[in-house]
Amino acid sequence: MKFDIISIFPDSFQSYFSSSIISRAQKSKKISIYLHDLRDWADDRRKTVDDKPYGGGPGMVLKVEPIYKAIKSLCKGFRVKDSRFKKNPKSKIRNLKSRIILLSAKGKLFTQKEAERLKKYKQLVLIAGHYEGVDERVAKFLAQEELSIGKYVLTGGELPAMVVVDAVSRLIPGVLGKQESLANESFSSKDYLEYPQYTRPEIFRASGIRHPKSGIWQVPKILLSGDHKKISLWRERNAKILKKEKET
Repeated sequence: MKFDIISIFPDSFQSYFSSSIISRAQKSKKISIYLHDLRDWADDRRKTVDDKPYGGGPGMVLKVEPIYKAIKSLCKGFRVKDSRFKKNPKSKIRNLKSRIILLSAKGKLFTQKEAERLKKYKQLVLIAGHYEGVDERVAKFLAQEELSIGKYVLTGGELPAMVVVDAVSRLIPGVLGKQESLANESFSSKDYLEYPQYTRPEIFRASGIRHPKSGIWQVPKILLSGDHKKISLWRERNAKILKKEKET
């Protein structure tokens, strides 16, 4: 899997992608992540990639020209189809191995199911918007889809791009070392929340804090029973309880 991320702040990704699972996945060549500065495709000496919005309003809008050039450069065999196909998002680009995604507050909600869908591609091109927004022609003619990580507004698309890379990477064979981890991924793909987790010590004595539940905090006895069938049922039941609590 190859990830190409287009951003005006490519350095903001370095710290996260150079640590933990994502770093190991790159070193073992399970995934490749390439960070691209949108300014590399700007025409003028000042490397201008944004401008004031038509019709007035606050902020600046990322221009369509440099994004078009970036995608054309990064996607092998890239070709925009005739404009009469523009109403069919699946027919915009003649390249089924790549997926061009615009991270946008108005996009479809990114879920585990979406991550499962995206893992089938060889290349994901992620466009991280910034400032007041991105010229709508990027969404209309270039991006094959728009994704959002939640119903809130962020400063830019850099954090959503990291989320997509992380979630999709974990599903690629070999990225997660243990089979148990992969099993948990398939469990979460069924829209369950993960079950409560505990580790040593078995009994923790909390003191010196004002809290209604201060005192002795114990691990549920069933987790210490060694009965794997009962533990599995307990975990599934509590995962559903947590899911219900979140929904309410």
